[in-house]
Amino acid sequence: MPLDKNKWSQPAAPPPPLFLGKKERDLVKQVNDELIERVIGQELIYYPISIKNTNFHSLYGEAIEKNFLAPVKVNALVTWEGYTTTISNLGIDKRLTIIVKFHRRRLVEDQDLYVREGDFVLYGQDHFEILTLNYPKQIFGQAWAGWERVFEIEAKCVKAREGTFDAS
Repeated sequence: MPLDKNKWSQPAAPPPPLFLGKKERDLVKQVNDELIERVIGQELIYYPISIKNTNFHSLYGEAIEKNFLAPVKVNALVTWEGYTTTISNLGIDKRLTIIVKFHRRRLVEDQDLYVREGDFVLYGQDHFEILTLNYPKQIFGQAWAGWERVFEIEAKCVKAREGTFDAS
């Protein structure tokens, strides 16, 4: 037997990483879509801010009057945090808060929706403003490797005060 036929050769491309290929990410998306929309999710109405039609302050980046795009029905997981009471020189303040966990790929790829601070959601009969965003879970617990592995967006929301938001 010639020695050339028994010689090892390097493959042209490395093998895909274990459990992180496109097929696995698509399977996770499909399972999450089904669970959130048909089994355990709650329905929200999402009001995204119109970046193009809102006049933001050039220095602070805030807007006194916000313009919104058409509302979008979204399924998500909602955690009711209840009322938080704070006391200051101005008096006692009670604020109702919720945590909304969005499925990032479902929103971005299927609904062309991007969750941002300052947007509003309707949950039950109350409107809530998104205060902070967090990206707590990545697919299979892997280290940061780009947005394709992030599958959850966690939004901390506070009940909007009367006069702050008008859905009409």
